Amino acid sequence: MVTRRLALRLLSAATALAALLAGAPGTAARSAAAPRDSGAQQEASWTGPLSTRGRYIVDASGARFKLKAGNWSGAQGTWQGSGDTTDPANNQAGQVSYNLPLGLDRAPLAEITAAFRDLGLNSVRLPFANAMIHDGAAVPDAAVAANPQLRGRTPLQVFDAVVAALTADGFAVILNNHTTSYRFCCGLDGNERWNSGQSTEQWVADWVFMAERYRLNKRVVGADLRNEVRRDVWDDPNWGLGDGHDQHAAFEEAGNRILRAAPDLLIVMEGINWQGVPLAGLPHGRPQLKPVATLSNTLIDSGKLVYSAHFYAYTGPANTGAGSGPGATGDPRYQDLSPEQLAAAVDEEALFVTAAGQHFTAPVWISEFGAGGRGAGDAKERAWFDRFTAILAAHDTDFAIWPLVGWHNDGVPQDSWALLHYDRAGRRLSVEDPGDWRAAYWNRLVAAPSRTGAVPVAARWNLLDLDHGDRNVSRHMLALPDWSSGNRKGDCPDGQRLIGLGRGDGRGLCTDAAQPPAGEGPWTAVTDERYVTGGDWAAGYDKLQCPGGQLAVGYGVRNNAMAALLCAPAAVPATAATLPTGAAGAGRVLWFDHGDNRPPASTGADSAASDWAPGAYKGQCGAGEYVAGVAMTWRWLHYGVPDALLCRPLA
Repeated sequence: MVTRRLALRLLSAATALAALLAGAPGTAARSAAAPRDSGAQQEASWTGPLSTRGRYIVDASGARFKLKAGNWSGAQGTWQGSGDTTDPANNQAGQVSYNLPLGLDRAPLAEITAAFRDLGLNSVRLPFANAMIHDGAAVPDAAVAANPQLRGRTPLQVFDAVVAALTADGFAVILNNHTTSYRFCCGLDGNERWNSGQSTEQWVADWVFMAERYRLNKRVVGADLRNEVRRDVWDDPNWGLGDGHDQHAAFEEAGNRILRAAPDLLIVMEGINWQGVPLAGLPHGRPQLKPVATLSNTLIDSGKLVYSAHFYAYTGPANTGAGSGPGATGDPRYQDLSPEQLAAAVDEEALFVTAAGQHFTAPVWISEFGAGGRGAGDAKERAWFDRFTAILAAHDTDFAIWPLVGWHNDGVPQDSWALLHYDRAGRRLSVEDPGDWRAAYWNRLVAAPSRTGAVPVAARWNLLDLDHGDRNVSRHMLALPDWSSGNRKGDCPDGQRLIGLGRGDGRGLCTDAAQPPAGEGPWTAVTDERYVTGGDWAAGYDKLQCPGGQLAVGYGVRNNAMAALLCAPAAVPATAATLPTGAAGAGRVLWFDHGDNRPPASTGADSAASDWAPGAYKGQCGAGEYVAGVAMTWRWLHYGVPDALLCRPLA
């Protein structure tokens, strides 16, 4: 059922979507490619590093940078799991990548990157396998026949050269950990999770290694943490259970470790690609980003998070994409959905994250989609590609098509999904050449109207969850000893303050809305009532209250009972001596012991239209206020959980 929220979001894009579909390009004139920037123009058009503002990615100047990308696959491996790794019959589409980006045996690097520009791209998703990092063998000369300068290098050194060539030509590069081994993705192949075939610690260490390796190249802009996390034979990934298969926790840990090593990178997090056993009568499906609605991620640098999702015609919300045999079900595929159903599914699984002012608000990058082109004749897939690219255009969504490079023999592609094909002599066949039905829709997408120019700074709202342990995302506090030993604790990213708490679940909400600058002086861990001055604002209750001139930025709990409040000094205007407190403890006491007490959801901001602590009562001060104190009691079987907040105005 389409909810009211979803209906309103879909309505806002319906006119643009209908116009794009009604005007679907069909003539040669309409399918002609728009003029593309030269390498020099592209290089001058943006400055790294990238960060986020609300739903948009921006460059170092604060200008919108829309990812118009493609996947240059190959370094993740093309071997399909049995037989000789260099036998074309054992590799995807008969294409042996030698664990390098495809095409280096057939065309010079400069020609390949120039062809990417001709497609209208400004960025490249570059998949790799963990195995590449540890592979010390020199690549065969045949693997780089068209690039003899790369002979004798290891796969990682060739990858270095590819990154250098792309960034020198003005492209933004997003590194993508696609697989653990060199086996081609995606099924029951040993690459299902980040810790398939390796430990989580090794996976994180590999990411830190890659982040540090390219840290000085400001056009290496992102770390796409893992491709299509899915069920293996025995176990599902999950989002928030706190075990070894908890994707939410693993991605947050990896993202924060990467940012401590290379603070300029975007952290790209894909949702769960598949859960459950695909058999009729058993629960199964493709959650994608749905769990983010109630459990989003918080990084030590909150302007660095990008979410991503993948869509293909032959898969579906509860369809693996298998045509027959194990894994095949009768569930609808995306290509079976009506235009309205497809738009609703894409919103529910991904694009809802772009809604402004919520704890989950972030850019969404559709980092894989595609279809078979030249020679492919699936009418349903063609109709889906039309509808799906129209959705991306109407929503001004960042995208990356799969894949960019493949091979052809006498004009017949080995992998019809690629946009560019090279034969053994290096002759190129492009999606723009006559005979590829995708050209019209691809050019419509690349040339679609998009927001450009400066993007205003937007207030951020970030979730703290102490469901299973600490959530310390303050760089300041990470450099100091444990401030609440023995308790589960969370602190907001630097530059944010605590503005809400859940009652009895360890959840909290942070924001930088109307945030005053940080003040000088030590931060204070409050564990008793010594700072309760100016009057008893919650008679009969235990209270934790920040010292004058400080605001709450973190909290500690023991068995969900309040144990500590972390307070930080805030700078104030020269005319004021401290944060406003008023006489006799003025402010307002916000009770939430019998129900939610939050800003109205109708505002659409303040994260009030999203549930950051499902199943628990929530108290949340207004965007122009700060939390000065928390009240709780052990009477009436309240067990010390927070019952009230002392909210005071920032000015």
